[in-house]
Parts: sequence; structure tokens; C-alpha cells
Amino acid sequence: MTGSLFQVLFNIVDTFYAGKISSDALAALAKAFPLYFIVISAGIGIVAGCNSLIANAIGSRNSLLASIYSYHSIVYAIFLSIFITFVGIFFSEHLLKSMGSSSQSIILSKEYIDIIFFGTIIFLILTALNSILYAQGDTKTYRNVLFFGLLANIILNPIFIFGFLFIPSFGVAGLAISTVMIQFFACIYIFYKVNKTQLKIIIKLSNFEIKRNFILNIFNQCMPITMALFLVATGSYFLLSFVSVFGDQAVAGYGAAVRFEHLFSLPVIGLNTAVISIAGQNFGALRYDRIKQVYFTAIFIGFVIMVLSGIILFIFAEIIISIFSSDLEVLKFGKTYLQIAAFIGPIYPIFFISHALFTALKKTYIIFYSNLFRMVILPLIIVWSILNIFDGYFQDIFYGLLVMNWIFGGIMFLIARAIMIKTFNEEKKVFFIF
Repeated sequence: MTGSLFQVLFNIVDTFYAGKISSDALAALAKAFPLYFIVISAGIGIVAGCNSLIANAIGSRNSLLASIYSYHSIVYAIFLSIFITFVGIFFSEHLLKSMGSSSQSIILSKEYIDIIFFGTIIFLILTALNSILYAQGDTKTYRNVLFFGLLANIILNPIFIFGFLFIPSFGVAGLAISTVMIQFFACIYIFYKVNKTQLKIIIKLSNFEIKRNFILNIFNQCMPITMALFLVATGSYFLLSFVSVFGDQAVAGYGAAVRFEHLFSLPVIGLNTAVISIAGQNFGALRYDRIKQVYFTAIFIGFVIMVLSGIILFIFAEIIISIFSSDLEVLKFGKTYLQIAAFIGPIYPIFFISHALFTALKKTYIIFYSNLFRMVILPLIIVWSILNIFDGYFQDIFYGLLVMNWIFGGIMFLIARAIMIKTFNEEKKVFFIF
């Protein structure tokens, strides 16, 4: 959770400096984020999927199997990064244009996102190495990396954006240059830490020889998670297209608000990672009682934290947005979104913890269908109807999504409990709760 805090603060620093360039740069960064999230979704898919496979092998005391999965996770990361880089570079302009971006906005967005796509291979190898540490219960190393990465980003962002001594001014591209550079050095350090564990990665060609069944197992475990998160990016893309109807100031306000909202989702993200590791090892050890315990405990903890976070978001919404922009319209839109998001947050633990459970139980396909409906199909129907049938305004979009998330969260809870009853061969309980 602490590591995720530094990751979100890293993104907030980017948003802060983009606001210092101009409100156009802030909007361009917001529009580039759904494309950047394609890379992030691939990384999270690798961390979650490989984490669970390696953790299962460790739980069943099969160190050879865990080692083979470790090597194949890196191979998988390399192949996936090549594909994403190719697709991203060649299709980013078209995607930005279809979002309703102006020519100038597209230029600014591409200055940032093209560099990110070229650095994809570094980021995905980093996540593959990190999954090896996570599977062994080491979440502290990456936390430390993210902390120092945050400090480096605070220093490097203004240097690459505005120039310093012999370093020229790169503008928006400086944000991406700083990010890729920090990830490169983080990758080297994580590699060093992995080689201090039992699951050493020895750079020898024969060790990376592809075994079809293992790479397919990784693909089948990781890709549904990646595609599920890709649907999050798709949903964000469509939502930004709808928000852009109200102008670039609405996009800038919404984009800044979302970046800061992620800060308050950190406990749930931390719980998600913990549940995957703990439930994954206990699933390998056939300790189903522990899996149930960690699931319900994590949801309760997450709910309490998100309620408290929502109160803070609601009260200080305007002050938060003023950190990024002094534009009154940007402030208005950002504040409106944050105050509605404060009431959506408490249902997030159901989704995050249930998805962690499905990952640990090797049922990641459920995550794909969950995000397909929650992030794409239902929002598209609801938001389109609000704007085109009911003639709604900016805030009405998010009121509709508020109701949808709470209803869908209740359904997801019942599905998760039903999956546990079936997987653990339990007797059917009343309302699937106890």
C-alpha cells in the first residue's frame, strides 16, 4: 500500500508539472492517460498473474516449478512489450483524434505517450522481476524503489521540462523522459534484489528457452487480467470522449481529479496485492479456510478506509484541485467529480478484493467479464443515455456511474461467495455470506 502511495504521488507530480506548463498540457496528459494505461494494464497483469503462479508453486513446495515460471515471466514480458510498442506508436494519433482532440492537443499528447511506448520493454521487465519478489512475500523492495523514484521524479521533471545547464527544454516530453529513465534504474536494482533470493535469474540463454506449456499457462493467467485492465483503459477512453463534450477545461479538471482520487484508492490496491499472494499460497497449500478469512477481512478493512477517505475528498475537493490549476472552470469540474467520487469509493474494495480472489483461484476470466460490463458496456449505455436522452450535464454522468457501481458491487460480492462455495466444496449457505 505504501509502495502504491509513492506510485500515485509519482503520477501526481507529473500532473502538477503539466499544470505548470499550461492547462493545455494538463488536458493533453489526461487524454494520453488511457493510452498509458495500456502499458500499466500489461504490467499489472504480469505482476498479478505471475505472482499467483509462482506463489502457488512455492505453496506446494515446488521450487523448480517456481524458478521456471520466473524465467518465463520475463520472456512473456519481452514479447508483450514489443507488441504494445508497435501498436501504440502506430495507432496513438488515430485514437487521440477519435477522442475529439485538436491538432495541437494531439501533438502535445504524442510528445509524451510515444516516449512511454518506447520504454514499455523496461517497464514490463521491471514488473516481471517484481512479481518474483511479490510471490515470495517481499513487497518492501518495490516500495523502496517507488519512494526513491518519487524523489527522483520531483527533481528530474523540472530539469527535463524546462531545461538545465546543458540539458535542453523538452516540455511535455520531459515528463516521459524522466519516467522511463527512473524505470530503467529501478529495473537494474530489482534484478539485483531478485538475485539475492532463492529464485535467482541467471542471464544464460538456455535458461530462457521457451517451454510451450509454461508460456501458455502464463498467457492464460496474465492475459485475462491484462485484458480486464485494458477494458478499464477503454472505459476511460470512452468516458473522456464524453467529458470532452464540455471542453478541455472539463477534461483538465476531471483528469487532475482522477489522478488525485487514485491516492485514496491505495489501501485497496495494497490489499489486492496482499490477497493475491496470501490466498495464492494458501490455495496451493489447500488451506481454504484462510482464503475465506483473508477475503472478508480485506473487504471490511478496505470499506472502512474508503469511507474515511471519501469524507476527506468531499470536504477538501476544491483545495485539492487548486493544487494543479487556478483556472476557475477547471476547479469547478474537478471539484464536482471528486465530491461524487467520494460516495463511489466505499464500494471499490468489493471489486479489487474479489478480483484478487479470482486471480489466486486461477479464475481470471471472471475479471475480464466483470470489467467488460462495469467499465465499458454499462457505462457506455448509462452515460450515452444521460447525455442524449435525458439531456444531462457533467455531474449527471457521475451520478449515473455512482448508482451503477453500487448495484454491480453487490452482484460481484454474491458471485465471489458462490465461487468460493463451489471451489471449496462447501454446503450452500444463506445469501452466500457465512
